[in-house]
Amino acid sequence: MSYGSNTYSNISTFVNTIYEDAFAVAREQTLATGLVNVFRDMSGLALRKSQGYSGVTINTIGESDDLSSQVFTPTAVATLTPYEYGAQFLLTDSRIESDPFGVRQDAALELGAALADKIDANAFSVFSSLTGGTVGVTGSAISWTYFENAIALLQAQHAPKPWVAVMHPYQWAILARAASVAGSSATNPAPSLLEDVNRNFFITNTMGVSVFVSSNVQTSGTDAYMGVFSPLALAIDFRRAPRLEAERDASRRAWELNMSAVFAYGVWRPKYGVHGIFALTTPS
Repeated sequence: MSYGSNTYSNISTFVNTIYEDAFAVAREQTLATGLVNVFRDMSGLALRKSQGYSGVTINTIGESDDLSSQVFTPTAVATLTPYEYGAQFLLTDSRIESDPFGVRQDAALELGAALADKIDANAFSVFSSLTGGTVGVTGSAISWTYFENAIALLQAQHAPKPWVAVMHPYQWAILARAASVAGSSATNPAPSLLEDVNRNFFITNTMGVSVFVSSNVQTSGTDAYMGVFSPLALAIDFRRAPRLEAERDASRRAWELNMSAVFAYGVWRPKYGVHGIFALTTPS
């Protein structure tokens, strides 16, 4: 990223050109807040911790046996640590008055979109910390077999439904190709899956799992992680909602646009999620 003021000289070569519209930076819509556990009941920077209890064992008992109490003690499972996030654009009066793009509105849109991306990227950056199971290895190619194995591992953890899967678009492209007319073994998948993929390319649910695609998933070198999880597996803890504040800097004849938020993110019930790691191969 580059830091500095935004002055008239940055756009002086464009002033005499008429544009129908300015192209804002295209970013994906935020997914994470609809897929994970979200807290909004606190403010400030206090830690939030989750606790898990020891399980109970059901024993066979005789007619006159006296039951014995079992230990039911909480232990710390996960900790969410909130941080403040933010960014600023400083727009001089001359820049605003001369800019053919409507820079004030575009700058506000970019700040909001960038923060939305940050929330998604943070929430999806902890897939490797899901402990319900692992499928795939570094450099492996994603497949429907791995996908089905992830579902089986999640079921074995008794993870509460609904279940979701989040993967990189390059990973989904491989799965979709294997279940479409583009695949060399297109007759192997279930006919209903073939029909869904060929009609829509991106399907929203298969095998009881809602599928989502995001380029903000966690990566590692030339690999990318996939997460298959219950919403309880991950959490976002909003302490101060995203806000955009405009402040006048009269001595600089400029406006500051300040975007900020305070939130925490991380695993919440790590056993309720399974992660996969697969090669991140760019389609060609």
